[in-house]
Amino acid sequence: MKNICILGSTGYIGTTAIDVLKENPEEYRLIALGAGRNIELLCAQIEELKPRFAAVENSELADKLRASLSNSLDTEIVAGPDGYIEIATLAEVDLVVAAMSGASGLAPIYAAIRSGKDIALANKETMVVAGSLLMKESRERSVRIFPIDSEHSAIQQSIQGHFREDLKRIILTGSGGPFKDYTLEMLAAATPEKALQHPKWKMGKKITIDSATMMNKGLEAIEAKWLFDLDMDQIDIVLHPETIIHSMVEYMDGSIIAQLALPDMRLPISYALSYPRHRKGQLPSVNFPEIGHLSFEKPDTKRFRCLDLALKAGYIGQSLPAVLSGANEIAVDAFLDGKITFLEIPQLIEKTMNQHELHPIESIDCALEADQWARARATAILANMAGK
Repeated sequence: MKNICILGSTGYIGTTAIDVLKENPEEYRLIALGAGRNIELLCAQIEELKPRFAAVENSELADKLRASLSNSLDTEIVAGPDGYIEIATLAEVDLVVAAMSGASGLAPIYAAIRSGKDIALANKETMVVAGSLLMKESRERSVRIFPIDSEHSAIQQSIQGHFREDLKRIILTGSGGPFKDYTLEMLAAATPEKALQHPKWKMGKKITIDSATMMNKGLEAIEAKWLFDLDMDQIDIVLHPETIIHSMVEYMDGSIIAQLALPDMRLPISYALSYPRHRKGQLPSVNFPEIGHLSFEKPDTKRFRCLDLALKAGYIGQSLPAVLSGANEIAVDAFLDGKITFLEIPQLIEKTMNQHELHPIESIDCALEADQWARARATAILANMAGK
């Protein structure tokens, strides 16, 4: 029996992880839930699953949650950043599902690693902002990090049973998102409503916009760099609209190992929870004759400049990936709020990156300061853009 804490329980990854746990009650025990502001859903989860602890964004929401729960429940409610850290480091927790959105997940994930908890990681921003620190701590404390992203899960599965020194490169695949075939003129008129209509995956708003800009592929490349101890030159990206091949690993002799499956997040979540086993699930088998063919394309970084900016940040390193991530969160929110156009997303990010003075990331506080600097600078640039 593996004891689980879920950070981000009311988001898509969190709710899907809960479904996987419920399908395997003999394998997993839910100890704690962490959510943001969706008190109604969190309340329903607590009523059904009866975790020992739950954490929310602030004390006001904690009071609201307590008032909504049945008096018979023994769930202890905690709040704020310290509350997330508390549930992520509970003595009885074996594995933390890290599904909080954005850089807000960094502090509790880092604390969980330092307390010896294995991590099922769906929060790529934490690895982008402070990957060197997280991997260093995980190695020193013999903590395992199991990626939940379908691409990184595919890589992890494809390197099993092979000598690490035989690895030549990895190939990250991506659907191309809802705007893969859009011209620049069409992208200029793209709306949030259209951007949120992903052709293959059901995801949260932020990651869906990242998929539309292809920022997601760049963030995944940086994450892969740290997770699998690679140089950026060893990471290639191809578009694969059918989303059957979730990523590939090429070895020194030219052999390529790929992981294939239907696009469903239950699979990488299940593998992260049950590693190295492949537990029985409800995903149907791939019907290859019905699919007919698998196609591949080179991504166009002229149309999708967010990918180009992310790869640049990955190559340069130091504090620039943290700045990229922080500025991107501001830009995505601004686009969703109608403050900027789709093509102004990379413009805002690039202007923020260009105004940043590089420095090493030597601590979590240093990483968070770079992220906060980027948010403040991007917000100031945004105000100037809106005033023109």
